[in-house]
This record gives sequence, C-alpha cells and structure tokens, in this order.
Amino acid sequence: MDPPSVSESASDTVVSVTLRDDRYTDTAEQPTCESITRADDYKPQRDTRVWLIFLALSVSAFLTPLELTSVSTALPTILNDLHGTDFVWIATAYTLASTAVLPMTGGLAEIFGRKPAMLAALSLFGLGSALCGASQSVSWLIAARAVQGMGGGSMASLTNIIIADLVPLKDRGLISGVLALLWAIAAALGPVVGGALTHSGKWRWLFYLNVPIVGVAFVFVLTLLNVRAPTGTLNEKMRRMDWIGNFLVIASSSACVIAITWGGVTYSWQSARVLVPLIFGIFGLAFFLFYEAKYAKEPIVPFSLVTNRTSFSGYIQTFICPFLTLGVIYYMPTYFQACKLTSPVRSGIDLLGFCITLGPAGVLGGVSVSKLNGYRAQAWVGWALLIIATGLLSTISEDSSLAETIAYPALVGVGGGIVYAVASFPVLAPLPVKESAHALAFFSFCRAFAGVWGVSIGGTILQNELKRRLPPSFADTFPGGVALAYGAIPEVADLPAPVRDAVRAAFAQSIAVIWRVMIAVAALGLVASAVMKDVPMHAETDQNWGLEKSGEAERRGEQENEVEEKESVEVIV
Repeated sequence: MDPPSVSESASDTVVSVTLRDDRYTDTAEQPTCESITRADDYKPQRDTRVWLIFLALSVSAFLTPLELTSVSTALPTILNDLHGTDFVWIATAYTLASTAVLPMTGGLAEIFGRKPAMLAALSLFGLGSALCGASQSVSWLIAARAVQGMGGGSMASLTNIIIADLVPLKDRGLISGVLALLWAIAAALGPVVGGALTHSGKWRWLFYLNVPIVGVAFVFVLTLLNVRAPTGTLNEKMRRMDWIGNFLVIASSSACVIAITWGGVTYSWQSARVLVPLIFGIFGLAFFLFYEAKYAKEPIVPFSLVTNRTSFSGYIQTFICPFLTLGVIYYMPTYFQACKLTSPVRSGIDLLGFCITLGPAGVLGGVSVSKLNGYRAQAWVGWALLIIATGLLSTISEDSSLAETIAYPALVGVGGGIVYAVASFPVLAPLPVKESAHALAFFSFCRAFAGVWGVSIGGTILQNELKRRLPPSFADTFPGGVALAYGAIPEVADLPAPVRDAVRAAFAQSIAVIWRVMIAVAALGLVASAVMKDVPMHAETDQNWGLEKSGEAERRGEQENEVEEKESVEVIV
C-alpha cells in the first residue's frame, strides 16, 4: 500500500490527499491531487445508484430511533409485566453494547468492506429484536437488548461511513439534515406505536415489528450497495484486525457503564464495587488511546483524529448533545405517566413536540452548512437554544400546563436537531478523506458512549432523588425499594388522593433535578463549540470505496474466486 501524499498549511486546514491503495479491486486509474475536483469549481454529481443506496441506508437509519423511543415509553409497563426492577439496565444494555462495538466497525469496514459489515449489523439487530420479543424475564430482556445494541450501533456507524464514501463533505449538509429528519420521524412514531402496543398488552410487538423492517433493509443493502471492497484471504483480513485495541475499548467502556449504573443505586459511590470498575474503565480508556497512538499497526482510532482543536471540539460536542436529547426521550415519558397520570399512548403523543421539531431543525441546519459553506454559527445557535430549553424544563412541576410540558421539550428538539446535523462537519473538515471511516466510527462511539452516561446518570439522579422525596407510606410497600416503585408507575393513579399527590410531586421534583444538571452540560457544549475554527470542507471522496464501475463487479468476482482457490490450497497444505 503506497502511503498517501499529504500537504497541510496549518493544523486545522483542509488536507489534500493522493489516494492510492493496491488492495482494492478498482482497476481504474487512482485519483491524484490534480484529478480531484476542488471546492472552487465543485459541482455535485450523483447518479440513480447513489440515491438508491441512500434509500437502503435510510431504512437502516430508521430502525434505531424507532426502537429507542418506543421502548422508553413502554418501560414502566414492561417492568411491571416481567416483575423486574432493573429499569436502568434495560436502557443501558442497548447503549452499552452499541458503544462497545463502535470503534470496531471502522476497522471491519476498512478490512472486510462496507457491504459485508452492514449485512452483519442488520442480522445482529434482527436477531436481538426477536430475542427481546420472546423474553420471559428482565435478565433475558437485558441480554437480548445487548445483542440488539451491537447491531443497532454498527448500523448507525456504517451508515455514516458509506455516505462519506459516496458524497463529499461539502455537499453532505442536506443528507445530514435528511438523516436527522428520519431520526425525528422514527422518534415521533416510536412513542405512539410503543404506547398503543403497550396499552393493548402487546409490548412484545415493539421488538417483533423490527424483524420485517430489518428484512427489507437487508434485501436493499444486498442488492443495491455495490461498492468496492478490499481483496485478500480471510486469514489476511483477520490478522489486520486490531484485536488488542478492540479488547481494551470494549472492556474499559463496559467497566465505566457498570460503575455509573451501580453508583448511588445498587451500591454507594464510595463502595469498592463502584470505584474499582470506574477507575479501571477510565484508566483503561486512557491506555487504549495511548496504545492506539504508539503501538497499533492498523489503529481503530488513529491519534491524528484528535490532534487538531476543530476535530476535538466536534467530538466533544458530539459527546454532549445526546445527554440532552436522550434525557428528554427517556425521562419526559416518565414525567407524563407519573405526574400527569397519562397512559403510555398519551405520553408518546405528548412527546411529539420534541420529535416533530428535531427533524426540520436538522434539515435547516444541514442545508445551511452547504449553502453558507460554514458550520460554526449554526452550532452556536443550537447550543444557546439547548441552554434555554433545559432551563425552562427545570421549572416544570406536577401541575404545569400542557402547553409548557410540550413546548419546552420541543425547544430542546430545535437546538438538538441543529447540533445533531452539524456536529460531524468540524470533525471531518480538518482530516484527510482517507480517515473518514475511522473518524466516523469514533464519532459514533462518542455519541453512543454519551448516551450510556446520559441515560445512566439521569436514572441515578432520579432514583437518588426519589429515595429522599417519595412518601414512606408508598416506598415502604415495595420490597425492592425505589427501583421497584419506579416500575410501579402504572399503579400511581389508583393511590389514595393524598399519597397520589405526594408521589406526583416527588417525581416532578426529582426529574427537575435532572434538567438542572443538563443546564450545565449544555453550557459546556457551547464552550466547546467556541474553540473550533472555520475550516473549509472537502469537495472530494475516497475513490477506493466508490461505486463499482461497469464490468468491475465481474472482475471482482474473478478475484474472489482466485482468493477462494488460494484459501483452499492453504487448507490442503
């Protein structure tokens, strides 16, 4: 593999790259710096195949938010039906598993190719969904959610990677906005579908419905995603995988999640059962980055990704935004059901304001990036709106008006949609296009890891506050303590009036503490956005991963046959 030729005038300027790689099946002439279209005379050129591929990816991108929001709405009912108490782990298992495999997805896509990696991700998600639907206990459901999370996280990362292969960053604003819109549509449908199925006692179909959707996506990807792939035997590809790096990041991120899930709920924060995995996880992640920078031959997270302040700022913003959006998705339905005594269906409908505003805001933010050829102003507006919105949410009580409880989350949707759509641009603009797969895998890792921390910390705050605020006459009736009391939300409406009002107030005041913490989190996002530079965006893509040209598929088939024959000879020998 010939090394790329790189020219750079400053740490945060656009990098010009000569992309040459003999491992790929493209027999056409490799692009040089001179043959790449520059930003000044850039004109996007995409044929029908690109849009069909985008359709296939859109089906995949639709699944994860649909699952996320439908389960969050139905969570109290699911716990009550399965007689469980680990409500945090049902949410955390999915985000933990999706986070742990994300850095690996970049390596898998680089070594095995985009199409096989996406098909494997879809298969995992479908299998996990079927297991979730068949679960007979909370432990079973948690394990199945982990399988589902591995597939869902991989799909999200690979979708971004494939789009980056086909569409230059300069022209990716609209597509980023459309993905945000799809996320919002799925998130809007999720609570309604989840609430309706839960209300009718058929919550298992929240998971079973994913299976046919996965099947459609699988067929689309199988038939339409005809992109170039690396050659080589299976043994050669397996040897190229960064197994040590993958082990370090999986073990370390898992240890962090276990610690913050137990902290203050199962064990005190001073307990060795919390401190040991937390310290191990933090130091493990630090050692992972050190190993990737110094020793990994093909690192899954090259250290060059975070050596300029613009990309680093983008990663920080990517990490912070899910704290706020997932907080609304998970804890506003809890507020509606516990404080307003609504059904799961109605709590999903009341959350529509957030979902409906997030999508259009993301489209406008993404389109403005392409039209204005910049992304800093949009990020600043988004973070300012998030600070205002979380401040307003912290004022909500159990007796707040319906207009307030719908409008304030909707404002979070506007700010979150803008940040969601533009966060990848500061990450990718300073980096060479050949680093897109690794950069986007780490980008997805930051987003998912933040979701783990956001949901778990929010759940910890809620449980700790409920311990102090719930009336003893209610909390003492549950042997499992506050965690089981949370699962008994459907029974709150049947309590005697004085106890019911006290429970409603306890939940409202406890959830308000979550929003006060999120004000500081949103302010940190604004500070992080202030340090990024206005780096021009690329007008080129990595041709090693482009669409196969006429006759190229046949040549690839011949090469694959040669590889299979080589492997057969190796086995015989």
